Amino acid sequence: MASFNAGVVCALLVLCMFVPSLATVYTVGDTSGWAIGTDYSTWTSGKTFAVGDSLVFNYGGGHTVDEVSASDYNSCTVGNSLSTDSSGTTTIPLKTAGTHYFICGVVGHCGSGMKLAVTVGKASETAPSGTGTPSTPAGSTPTTTTTTPTTTSTHSSSGTTLSPIVALFVMAWSTFSVLALT
Repeated sequence: MASFNAGVVCALLVLCMFVPSLATVYTVGDTSGWAIGTDYSTWTSGKTFAVGDSLVFNYGGGHTVDEVSASDYNSCTVGNSLSTDSSGTTTIPLKTAGTHYFICGVVGHCGSGMKLAVTVGKASETAPSGTGTPSTPAGSTPTTTTTTPTTTSTHSSSGTTLSPIVALFVMAWSTFSVLALT
């Protein structure tokens, strides 16, 4: 019986190594970062953003990350941001489904391409994200969300880690198995 439990524990631990995290951290612009001259429409193409994921903006001085409304995004209007940060590394947790709009709040930078729109699906959705110039269906109102940026260090935009839920399950099951053996 003890060897069976040990075998199950080992199998679960091996399985956990291959289970991707439920959330993905995307480094905006990858190695280019948040800068003038980066095509963020190309960067978002093929990516699937879901509730629980995070965007990490890395940039030098003289830039900001402002979350804005759809109209301010389309017109590159600065000064009406829902949230803003200029720390050099900004992490935005994607907490709600819908399209989220980001611009650099320095005058002229948005017009030079420092703007990003990401379409966030529910955690179980798998459709690729939108383009650099999103549209809103006629008669509907775009959803905007206020987020509080935080500063953090991060890894690449496609990292895989152990799912926290799976890790908790393995720890609980292992504890139960050890107690059952004694």
